[in-house]
Amino acid sequence: MLVLAPLVLCTLLLSRCRSVWSSYSEDQCSWRGSGLSQEPGNVEQISLHCAEGSLEWLYPTGALRLSLSPRLPSGAVGPGASRSTGLITACIKPTEGFRGAQIYLERDGVLELLVPDRPEKEVRGRRQPAVRCFSRLPGEKVALFLQSTPQWDISRRIAAFRYEVRGDWNSRTSHDSNNLNMEGACRPCNDSEILMAVCTSDFVLVVRGNIRTVSNNPDLRESVISVTASRIHRQKYLLFQPLGKSGRSLGEIRTMLKCGVKPGAGTFLFTGWLHFGEAWLGCAPRYKDFHRIYEAAKEAHENPCEIASE
Repeated sequence: MLVLAPLVLCTLLLSRCRSVWSSYSEDQCSWRGSGLSQEPGNVEQISLHCAEGSLEWLYPTGALRLSLSPRLPSGAVGPGASRSTGLITACIKPTEGFRGAQIYLERDGVLELLVPDRPEKEVRGRRQPAVRCFSRLPGEKVALFLQSTPQWDISRRIAAFRYEVRGDWNSRTSHDSNNLNMEGACRPCNDSEILMAVCTSDFVLVVRGNIRTVSNNPDLRESVISVTASRIHRQKYLLFQPLGKSGRSLGEIRTMLKCGVKPGAGTFLFTGWLHFGEAWLGCAPRYKDFHRIYEAAKEAHENPCEIASE
C-alpha cells in the first residue's frame, strides 16, 4: 500500500474534467473512451451505476477515476451473504490483453495497487490476469484510479476490464485470497447450507452428475471441474450443453485451487453461482447425502423448497 504522491494529489484535486471522446452504454453500465484526445495530467471522472458492466480505455494517457455506485435492489446480496452488514464487494477481471495502465484502489486518500501494467511477454503468452476484489462499508468513499504508464508507443495499448458489484459475498464465494477473507472457504457445507444452496435464487446452477476430470491452473489459483450431468434441476443460463443423444449434459464448474478438489467416484449434487459468466462451486454433497438430508427436512416440514429427489 502507498500514500498518494503530491503530484497525484494535485492532479486529483485541481484538474478539470476536459471534454474527451468517450461514451456510456445506454444502460449506464459500461464506458468506452480514448486517451488520444486526453491531455497529460487530466483526470476524467466516470461513474457507473450497475451491478455489472465493463470499461474499455483505448490508448491510455492521463488518468481515469471510476466510481462504482450500483443501484442494487433492496435485499439483493450475493450467495450466502450476511444481510446485516451492508458490506458491498466488487471484483474486476482485466482482459487478456490488458496493457498501458495500472489500476489502483483509492480509499480515503490512499492508493493500493490492484492491477499492474503487464509486460509484453505476458500479453503475448496469453497469460490471463487474475481477478481482483475489494469491499467497502456503507458510506465509505472508494473508487478505482486508472493511471496510464509512460510509453514511447501507445498503439495497441488497451486497458479494459469487466466488473461485478454484489452485496457482501462471504468467504465461501470469494476466491481472491489477496483481497478477501478466505477463512472457511473450502469447508464442507452443513445440512442447512446444502438445502439453502439448492433452493435459493442466489445460486443459478443445481445439477446432479459425476466428475469427469479436474484440471488445475496455478496462475489463476483455480481448479476447473468437468461434470457430466444426468439431471439439471436449475440452470439460469446455458452453462451445461447437451452431450449428443445420451440425454446427459456437459459443463464446467470452477473452484479455488487451495480447496484441493480431486476426481471422485459417485454421483454428486453440484450447486453453483455465476461469476463473470462462469459457474463457481457452492455446495456439492454426494447425492445420497443430499437425498437423506432433504427427506428428513421434508418429513419435519422444514424443507425450504420442493425439488425432485428421485
